[in-house]
Amino acid sequence: MTYWHNQRVLVTGGGGFLGGRVVERLRSSGCRDVRAPRSSEYDLRNSVDIERLYDSVRPTIVVHLAAVVGGIGANRERPAEFFYDNLLMGVQLLDRAWRAGIPKFVAIGTVCAYPKLAPVPFSEDDLWSGYPEETNAAYGLAKKMLLVQSQAYRQQYGYNSIFLLPVNLYGPGDNFDPRSSHVIPALIRKCVDAVEGGHQRIEVWGDGTPTREFLYVDDAAEGILLAAEHYDSSDPVNLGSGIEISIADLVHRIAKEVGFTGQIAFDPSKPNGQPRRQLDVRRAAERFGFRARTPFDEGLRKTVAWYRTIARERRS
Repeated sequence: MTYWHNQRVLVTGGGGFLGGRVVERLRSSGCRDVRAPRSSEYDLRNSVDIERLYDSVRPTIVVHLAAVVGGIGANRERPAEFFYDNLLMGVQLLDRAWRAGIPKFVAIGTVCAYPKLAPVPFSEDDLWSGYPEETNAAYGLAKKMLLVQSQAYRQQYGYNSIFLLPVNLYGPGDNFDPRSSHVIPALIRKCVDAVEGGHQRIEVWGDGTPTREFLYVDDAAEGILLAAEHYDSSDPVNLGSGIEISIADLVHRIAKEVGFTGQIAFDPSKPNGQPRRQLDVRRAAERFGFRARTPFDEGLRKTVAWYRTIARERRS
């Protein structure tokens, strides 16, 4: 019998990219009672709906993944929405979980919470050393408040909540909508569309110099389950691969994988976002044994193959 066998787990955002993987992994790990309510059933910004949800499910663990998210463009266009909705969901879900006596709350933060110029690799101890990068500060700070709340509720009430900081995720099933997608799906779509449309030029935001770190979505789900089972502290913990790659290198890798041989034009008039992102991943390994397992090129291949299959099906 596994740890998960007798748990009742509520996954907010369970129909999303990461949430779907967490739900799958919970079930494959022996959890017989996994609930992933839809936003059409419960408005997680509304405390009455949250109480109704907790009364209905009576979970032993809450994994809070629901979020309003998007790339640089979406963050610039909707900062108020990104701040308000994410803050309201997180603060009320955690508070009502404590009030309802739910044994454990797993809060999922974001790498956007880190200061713009934090020392690289980003250590959890540097979370408060400066202000986040401006284009996603509203989102990053809203999610960061979950860390403050988690630590405050542990200090005052002894409540078992934990706070995880995943880096940028990617993988099959990601959001490829150009209005809201993150960098990897956005670049894959641009390259695939160019190849299939016979275009010889694509444009990429920024000058290509910023660096990013990426974590395959299945690895992220594994890290969340390991932390939920084994970790009991409100010290924040990074979830990442520890591998840094520039946007220029990334787009050339994607172009090669897709077979795009045309011109890649960088547009420095568009924002770069945070100059560098790479996480210090030692704490996750030390405290609950998590290490990323999927090589980046392998994950990229799987993601490109999935998108091409889906795009083909939508055209047929």
